[in-house]
Amino acid sequence: MFRRANHLVIFGALALLASCGGAGEGNRNAAPANEARTAERAAATPGADAVRASVSEVKLKAGGAGEAVVRLNIAGGFHVNSNAPGDKFVIPTRLDAAPAAGIKAGAPVYPDGVRKKFPFSEQPLSVYEGEVAIRLPLSAEAGASKGRHTVSTDLTVQPCDDRECFPPRKINAAVPVVVE
Repeated sequence: MFRRANHLVIFGALALLASCGGAGEGNRNAAPANEARTAERAAATPGADAVRASVSEVKLKAGGAGEAVVRLNIAGGFHVNSNAPGDKFVIPTRLDAAPAAGIKAGAPVYPDGVRKKFPFSEQPLSVYEGEVAIRLPLSAEAGASKGRHTVSTDLTVQPCDDRECFPPRKINAAVPVVVE
C-alpha cells in the first residue's frame, strides 16, 4: 500500500507539471508563442512612439565651426525627463555623438526643463514637453575633405505620461554635414 501511495503522489505531481507547462508534449511551441506575445506587447507599449527626433543639414567650412540642432517632438500627453531631471531614479535625456572623418562634436547644450510634480515622484521633476531643441557644436578640421559627411548620434529618452514612466529608448539622429 505504501508503494501504491508513492506512485499516486508521483503520478499526481507529473500530471500537475504537465498541465502547468513544465513537462509534456503540448508545450514544445510555448517559447516561440511567448516571444511573439512579448514582441506584440513591446510594439503596443505606451510611449513607444511618443518621441521623434529630426535634424537639419549643417554646412561648415574646412577649419570652421557651426552647430547642429536636434529637435525632439514629444507627443501631447507625454514628456521626457530633461538632461538634469532632479531625481537619480529617472533616466535623463542624453545626446551622444560619434566623430566623423574630419568632424568633431562638442558637448551638447541642453535647454532648461519645466519643473512639474507627478503622482509617481515625491519631488517635482525637470521635464521636456512639446518641441525641444538640443544644440550640438560641430567643428571641421582644416584638412577635412569637402563634401557630405554624417555625424552619428544616439539620443536616449525616457517617455512618461502623467502617471508612469515607460522603458527608455534610443533614437538614432544622424546629422548631415556638408563641408565646403
